Amino acid sequence: MAKPLSDHDRRKQISVRGIAGLGDVVEIKKSFNRHLHFTLVKDRNVATPRDYYFALAHTVRDHLVGRWIRTQQYYYEKDPKRVYYLSLEFYMGRTLQNTMINLGLQNACDEAIYQLGLDLEELEEIEEDAGLGNGGLGRLAACFLDSLATLGLAAYGYGIRYEFGIFNQKISSGWQVEEADDWLRYGNPWEKARPEYMLPVHFYGRVEHTEEGPKWVDTQVVLAMPYDTPVPGYKNNTVNTMRLWSAKAPNDFQLQKFNVGDYIQAVLDRNLAENISRVLYPNDNFFEGKELRLKQEYFVVAATLQDIIRRFKSSKFGCRDPVRTSYESFPDKVAIQLNDTHPALAIPELMRILVDVEKVSWEKAWEITSKTCAYTNHTVLPEALERWPVYMFEKLLPRHLEIIYEINHRHLDRIAALYPGDNERLRRMSLIEEGDPKRINMAHLCVVGSHAVNGVARIHSEIVKSTVFKDFHDVEPEKFQNKTNGITPRRWLLLCNPGLADIIAEKIGEEFMTDLFQLKKLLDYIDNEVFIRDVAKVKQENKQKLAAYLEKEYKVKINPESIFDIQVKRIHEYKRQLLNCLHIITYYNRIKKEPNKKFVPRTIMIGGKAAPGYHMAKMIIKLITSVAAVVNNDPVVGDRLKVIFLENYRVSLAEKVIPAADLSEQISTAGTEASGTGNMKFMLNGALTIGTMDGANVEMAEEAGEENLFIFGMRVDDVEAMDRKGYNAQEYYDRLPELRQVMDQIRTGFFSPQKPELFKDIVNMLMNHDRFKVFADYEAYISCQEKVNELYKNPKEWTKKVIRNIAASGKFSSDRTISEYAREIWGVEPSAVKIPPPNEPRD
Repeated sequence: MAKPLSDHDRRKQISVRGIAGLGDVVEIKKSFNRHLHFTLVKDRNVATPRDYYFALAHTVRDHLVGRWIRTQQYYYEKDPKRVYYLSLEFYMGRTLQNTMINLGLQNACDEAIYQLGLDLEELEEIEEDAGLGNGGLGRLAACFLDSLATLGLAAYGYGIRYEFGIFNQKISSGWQVEEADDWLRYGNPWEKARPEYMLPVHFYGRVEHTEEGPKWVDTQVVLAMPYDTPVPGYKNNTVNTMRLWSAKAPNDFQLQKFNVGDYIQAVLDRNLAENISRVLYPNDNFFEGKELRLKQEYFVVAATLQDIIRRFKSSKFGCRDPVRTSYESFPDKVAIQLNDTHPALAIPELMRILVDVEKVSWEKAWEITSKTCAYTNHTVLPEALERWPVYMFEKLLPRHLEIIYEINHRHLDRIAALYPGDNERLRRMSLIEEGDPKRINMAHLCVVGSHAVNGVARIHSEIVKSTVFKDFHDVEPEKFQNKTNGITPRRWLLLCNPGLADIIAEKIGEEFMTDLFQLKKLLDYIDNEVFIRDVAKVKQENKQKLAAYLEKEYKVKINPESIFDIQVKRIHEYKRQLLNCLHIITYYNRIKKEPNKKFVPRTIMIGGKAAPGYHMAKMIIKLITSVAAVVNNDPVVGDRLKVIFLENYRVSLAEKVIPAADLSEQISTAGTEASGTGNMKFMLNGALTIGTMDGANVEMAEEAGEENLFIFGMRVDDVEAMDRKGYNAQEYYDRLPELRQVMDQIRTGFFSPQKPELFKDIVNMLMNHDRFKVFADYEAYISCQEKVNELYKNPKEWTKKVIRNIAASGKFSSDRTISEYAREIWGVEPSAVKIPPPNEPRD
């Protein structure tokens, strides 16, 4: 039998990774050795693996810089409309491999590193994830940056350079423990500090009304230091910029105070200012009204708008061009996209600059602001909507409060004219919510101050129009749009699943990497025995590789023949990890009841972080780990059922897990998951979906055919009907013996014999106040899981469904999403122009 290929030899065979030209390989080795030499000359004699990683990162970075400079020059010459994506989160993950792929350098680097006696994959594992996001919203921003560059748009991502990103999750005796993510400890080779563009940001103070208009005075100043990270498009020589701001105290900070004697304390107090960019708030779909968070939101907005305006004024023709001293053309040159309400202060801040500083009339300023800004809504869960107390604004941003009051006054005048005497409607639509304390509804501010408002999947956009923003939709229906989310196929296919990318490229060529709709051509091979076998083989190899990784990391032996049933996402009641749990226990009970029956073996993996203050989410993790401890150590069960909690789920772990999945769990209560994007990653990587008709699942079923997904449970109208009638958990408990057994086991301590009442909060919630109606979908879910088992017994039919799903996943490329934003919101055209590379002269 032939010796199995080494990882390196297998990677060499993969054409989609680019050709390793001899010249390139020699050049990369030379550059690598030069970087390594300079590292070591400075410090030590013996190189560590980390030294090798940095040498390679700097080598690859060298290939970016020329293209980066040239792209920015090109924008300066052509002066296109620029797109600014404002987000408090950019969940980027690792950068090395993505950069090699987009530059077409992967095989050359692999070969060079191999010739130097090193292993590329080992070096890639050394890089820290840039975990500057919580989940979907932050990862979406990262996919969007990749697509914006690949589509040749003049775009900039603006956010905060958190010193500590999303916490690292440790599981200790079954409980989540958080530790700080010190991701910058060894330095970040991908960022470039730009102190020459440092800008002041003001807080506190008071407003003086003078002859020349309002003045915001006696403020405290914090400096915003920009760090730029290059964002390469896929093989088009475009390199855009992600600019993240870091907070810095000015040198005279606190020293202007009359505490003449306390110089030491004044210097120590610089930390207070610099805390603004210290840490990412770890909440997903939950609003926590802390002053530091409001400071972060204003910090990113104030620095970014100054930057946008500076770039607008100093564009090619500079001050000599009269167009640029007037703001008339601002909306023709600038588009600002607000990623949720977190950067909503961009609206009053732009108004403040135009009205107070640039002396534009209110009416003109408002027209400019609303034509420039657009808002993406990411959730309809009430606990996630930002409602800031007025007293916080009074203290922190007094001028912005006045501006918001003025915006609200004019807005309500308009509504009152349209609906005379309808005071209830005025109350509902106001930007200010009366009560104790009075609050500012940031979503209402965004809707009023933007020319476009979009949801992130068709069903979500409909819910937005019919519920949360119904009153606003009645007045301006043309403002509301849908932009179904997408994912970048560069990271989520080529990078994480090169084996699958390669067998696809063999059949339909390589153009699908930038035009994912071409995957439809795979339907021509739906009955091709060789292709069916190849798809199954790639999946089996991916499962084998994950199994080896999990054995190494978790010391668990798993059966690679079993169904890999995976639910990875943030832990939240609405995502219903508990429903998954109930199925696990039910399946366990069935095996125990008939130990000699044939069962389709399963490995169920659940992963995700719980917000540190979210008690129920932490209890859910403890339940999963407790169930795992019982199931995995029961000799009767053997390898027919294994349960694994995937610790510290993050982008780099997703890249290993998703390509190995057979079954993707997307089981939120209908009407709660705005879109989901993990669902799309699993579909593209050859997993079948078990899910509700929620978020983008609806459109996935539409694209692939509902019969090619495992759809179950209540639809949105069923949920609404149940809300009217009243949901009664007891009724299901009484009627369904298997459910009753499971709940009794959890309640009586079968999974927590040391502490029988450990899970009483979960039981109480499920029985008495479950907003997400877990029991209502239990029966349908269990019987749907039986259908999964039946199909898995027929590997050929299973694989044909897999192929149908992959072939139907073209719509879910973020390239499609961004093309729609570009044409329908920003008024720009994607461009196929390939900027000449740095080694070729320009025109």
